[in-house]
Amino acid sequence: MGRLPHGKTVYRPNRNKKRPEKRKPQNLPPTSFDEKTKIWFNGKMVRWHEATIHVMSHVIHYGSSVFEGFRCYNTLNGPALFRLKDHIDRLFDSAKIYRIDMPFTQAEIMQACIDVVRFNKIKECYLRPVAFRGYYSLGVDPRLCPTQVAIAALMWGKYLGPAALKTGVDVRVASWNRMRPNTFPAMAKTAANYMPSQLVKLEAKTDGYVEGIMLDSQGYVSEGSGENIFLVYRGRIYTPPFSSSILPGITRDSVIRLAEDFGYKVIEASIPREMLYVADEAFFTGSAAEITPIRSVDRIPVGQGKCGPITERLQAKFFAIIAGREDDRYGWLTPAA
Repeated sequence: MGRLPHGKTVYRPNRNKKRPEKRKPQNLPPTSFDEKTKIWFNGKMVRWHEATIHVMSHVIHYGSSVFEGFRCYNTLNGPALFRLKDHIDRLFDSAKIYRIDMPFTQAEIMQACIDVVRFNKIKECYLRPVAFRGYYSLGVDPRLCPTQVAIAALMWGKYLGPAALKTGVDVRVASWNRMRPNTFPAMAKTAANYMPSQLVKLEAKTDGYVEGIMLDSQGYVSEGSGENIFLVYRGRIYTPPFSSSILPGITRDSVIRLAEDFGYKVIEASIPREMLYVADEAFFTGSAAEITPIRSVDRIPVGQGKCGPITERLQAKFFAIIAGREDDRYGWLTPAA
């Protein structure tokens, strides 16, 4: 056992125990773990296999964690974290909503993200900070459980497939809806909120699609299983509002800024399902998905059934900035060299 900054007990694994044998996966996952890298865990860099928790930790039984996910890009000026402050701000907002006391400051977590990249000498990766209620007691009341925080770096290619950015993806409208307001807090990025997302993803994959689109409780378009969504219709760009139970996406916000600077009108409004079928273009946004065009919905082609000109223009600008080929006028990149 050990102690966190606020004095609560935290479980420490027995390092002398023999590690279980690795199972060879039948299918290669979209993410890959470099088990030689170190993980920032409760303020210290630890070996990959030492970043463990007890099976009776609160988070395992009740999904009591908040997390973030964002990319570090290998720019022309060296590795840089994309919108680091905005992601950590959202992490702390999520913790506040769920009344999870954070044992570290936002500045400390931001620096820890940079340290993970530097310490492991990584040029490009996907960062996953997570804060969760740990080992102490069991029961719905979590107040006695200490908050633990970890930050890991992993390799994550193109989330929806290597060709998706160019050719687009085939999606379906899910049979599962996004949560109703005042049930789960949709503005929080928490593990519990992603259980419905797993159902959506599994349903889509089983039926031969890449992704699913959830509707909100009123039947309007909400978001994908892990992405925000945009439609282009008659020269205007539409995206669901916060009231449609979306996660306030940071890549979503980035795309809105780019689109408006290009002179496009971006409308945040309730979107009826049928608009998916008559849109000229559609695309997903997210830290993992970046800007991925949607080729078809429910086997109905979107527009010409490929990446449209507005989507392509936004992609080009976005990728030019994160690659360092264009000036970072928005201050989105935090150097980690």
